[in-house]
Amino acid sequence: MTARRSLLALITLLGTLLLLPGHAAAHPLGNFTVNQFVRVEPYTDYVALRYVVDMAEIPALQELQRIDTDRSGDANDAERDAYIVQQIATLTPGLALQVDGRSVTLEPIAHELSFPRGQGGLLTLRLVIDYRAPLALTADTRIDFALNNYEERQGWRELIARPGAGATLTQSSVPAQDTSDELRVYPEDLLAAPVDTRTLVVVAAPGVGQAAVPARGAIADQRTSDRFAELVAAPDLTPTFVLSALGLAFVLGAGHALAPGHGKTVVAAYLVGSRGTALHALMLGVITTITHTAGVFALGGVTLLLSQYILPEQLYPVLQLVSGLLVIAIGVALFRARLRAARAPAGAHAHGGFGVHTHGPGGHTHEEDEALADWATARARGDRTKQRVSWRSLLALGVSGGLLPCPSALVVMLSAIALGRVGFGLILILVFSTGLATVLTLIGIALVKARDLFDRLPMQRTWLRVLPVISAGVVTLAGVVITVGALAQSGLLRF
Repeated sequence: MTARRSLLALITLLGTLLLLPGHAAAHPLGNFTVNQFVRVEPYTDYVALRYVVDMAEIPALQELQRIDTDRSGDANDAERDAYIVQQIATLTPGLALQVDGRSVTLEPIAHELSFPRGQGGLLTLRLVIDYRAPLALTADTRIDFALNNYEERQGWRELIARPGAGATLTQSSVPAQDTSDELRVYPEDLLAAPVDTRTLVVVAAPGVGQAAVPARGAIADQRTSDRFAELVAAPDLTPTFVLSALGLAFVLGAGHALAPGHGKTVVAAYLVGSRGTALHALMLGVITTITHTAGVFALGGVTLLLSQYILPEQLYPVLQLVSGLLVIAIGVALFRARLRAARAPAGAHAHGGFGVHTHGPGGHTHEEDEALADWATARARGDRTKQRVSWRSLLALGVSGGLLPCPSALVVMLSAIALGRVGFGLILILVFSTGLATVLTLIGIALVKARDLFDRLPMQRTWLRVLPVISAGVVTLAGVVITVGALAQSGLLRF
């Protein structure tokens, strides 16, 4: 009965881990986004167009460095006015409006620039520009619009059209009501798949129409809070608060490790199919943590110093692609070595965890691979000492799991720099990463112990030889999923 319960526990644990996605889905890029909203309203003699740009914390920080030309740490009225003039000149050509197939000139008539508070004490940026263009409304006036600004940036793009007084819309390719209150409130159920509309076509005609619905400006900005990012922006860093913040950072890091991502699927398949030990699980956690922390620092440097050449959010698909290719390489090497070991005759044995050493009628051959030898062969011979984990594979696996830095940790780092709390921010990130590593290590140790229980069960020898091959296949499949996700996120692959 105990053996059956142990087997059930192992299957449950593996099933839970293997159902979790592998990597990038755990890292939404909300802090990197440049979001845009356009409302088109035809009246009897003009078209009104409202254009809103809402920059999240990281692009807003970069933009504020441009606005604050005197490096005073704050944007004065003159700097704001100069920035608005520059932005109107830059952004207006990207708002392509046509009436009955002819381009019309948009004239800015009002504007507003504000800096709502975001996560971790960082500011966001909100720019609103109202335009008008001439229009002689007829029975079937066609209006086309294309949004061509910030095409390379990730973000919410929402276009709506509604009739002004004296007009009606007989056809429209977009809704009449927005879902975000002009980018003040982002619906939670749509954040995973943000609105991305870049063109609209409407046909307007004279009619009863409706008066313009006033914007709901009284509604305050509702932004998702991040408890980890808020720690660094506390007003007073008393000893009691610092200790509490470090404890909370550890807990939040542990919770982050339990979210989808960080290669738990790959770690599960790797350790179950190998002769891994608790030490190997510990090393995986340490390597993942070091890579994760280093990635935060590196991406922070890119954000502050190289953003005019490299957009930070564009690095995420690249890092995810590298991670996926690493996992595929590990999986293929494991699969080849374990498949040969499973097919090996009774006299075969493993050589140092890198291949199979066979003595047969045809002579004496050595086949080397950067992977684990099959542990079932060693068990059949009663020899476990020659089953060693490839440390290069272990290093590659740990790097692949920590290659994508957490956006929240990046916000903490940038907030710490902006607030002059660099030391406190670095300690928070280190403790956060330690919490992440602790959970990953405990998961790995639990898998190793569960596998040892599984190894003691009176099972058929065939299963003991096949299981490592299956686990290697799971590693390879996880790498393929990660790679496909990276290609889709970069726009190179569309479904």
